[in-house]
Amino acid sequence: MSIRTRFAPSPTGLLHVGNARAALFCFLFARKADGQFLLRLDDTDTGRSTQAFAEAIRADLDWLGLCPDETARQSDRFDRYEAVFETLVEQGHVYACYETPDELERKRKRQLARGKPPVYDRAGLALSADEKAALEGEGRAPHWRFKLSGDQIGWDDLVRGAQKIDTASVSDPVIRRADGTWLYTLPSVVDDLDMNISHVIRGEDHVTNTAAQVELIATLGGKVPEFAHFSLMLGADGSGLSKRLGSLALADLRASGLEPISLSAHIARLGTADPVVPVQTLQEIVDGFDMSRLGRAPARFDPEDVVRLNARILHETPYALVADRLAEIGAPAQADFWEAMRGNIEKFADMQNIMALINGPITPVVEAEDADYIRQARALLPDAPLSLESWSVWTGQLKHESGRKGRALFMPLRMALTGQSHGPEMQHLLYHIGYDEAVARLEAGGK
Repeated sequence: MSIRTRFAPSPTGLLHVGNARAALFCFLFARKADGQFLLRLDDTDTGRSTQAFAEAIRADLDWLGLCPDETARQSDRFDRYEAVFETLVEQGHVYACYETPDELERKRKRQLARGKPPVYDRAGLALSADEKAALEGEGRAPHWRFKLSGDQIGWDDLVRGAQKIDTASVSDPVIRRADGTWLYTLPSVVDDLDMNISHVIRGEDHVTNTAAQVELIATLGGKVPEFAHFSLMLGADGSGLSKRLGSLALADLRASGLEPISLSAHIARLGTADPVVPVQTLQEIVDGFDMSRLGRAPARFDPEDVVRLNARILHETPYALVADRLAEIGAPAQADFWEAMRGNIEKFADMQNIMALINGPITPVVEAEDADYIRQARALLPDAPLSLESWSVWTGQLKHESGRKGRALFMPLRMALTGQSHGPEMQHLLYHIGYDEAVARLEAGGK
């Protein structure tokens, strides 16, 4: 069987980390099976869908490296949905209902008050042609529901195992609103069939919807795809993420300087018993992905875990993968430089801070009691040009001449040359700062 998955966001807002997890799972599953990954923009809500959000979705997927093999828009397929809808109406699988939202809400409340499940009573099916005409004469337009069989619908979920839903216990789903716009069910099923989607991979909040979709697929004579419903994400403290997802927009995570590979590597293992490990390529994540490893328990997402993984990945990143980016910020085009500095950064943007230490300007920080020592250090600084050995030669001579050792020997030099008490090894910083700049900083600090 040819594996085809789809990621189907609505372009009514920015993608957040929960969306990224769904897209990543669809991409990884398809790529591991040498299958195809489709992007489908569910833009039937023409009032809220925008081209700007559609472009932002594509930009986010490009950033993550999740490039779709095909792209489709539901707004291009309205004629197709209309044709299917008309056939379903003719066959009696879809029926008109005339209740207003307020009337439906009152029905639900009465059923709950009686201890009954709030299932639609199919009043629309009992209406005669004259009654329908009278309601339409009042100015009411119908919404349309798909008639469920009332049978048990089962499937073998790739994450949740054997699933069964009694369709008699749920309301016939509304597939078209009174204003003529489409809800999710019919367009999604028609697209999945027309686009030969083999596996529908999505969050567990869609489990109940699946029974109705399976029945609609069967009604249309289509092949039911495999389903995989993964657990939703919680915050690090166990609380729901729903109110915080807006602050976890992919655009904001990208702007924060995270490497896309760090986010993908983290959320690919989130919800499994497998350790999150640093990787350098998306192919490594593909190779290590196993849908059966996803657990049923909610997955906890902490952005700080991604930052820590980001640092681990950068600390192991070979020079060849960052050479061009280093050149863009004016860093030395040397593998030794990157290997010496990478252990001091959490995000690549931190390299700019290191370059600022090297290029200046910096304000030397020298305690009054260290001023004479800094002047002595200036006098003993090795001649130009400085080398990687200059630091050990210099500090060795200073130790001998001043009698200082340990922190008292090294820290005043670091503070005078960088203005900071921590950072990359001074052996490398001194070499890259260079003789003239080191002299200027030492003389400024020794005044």
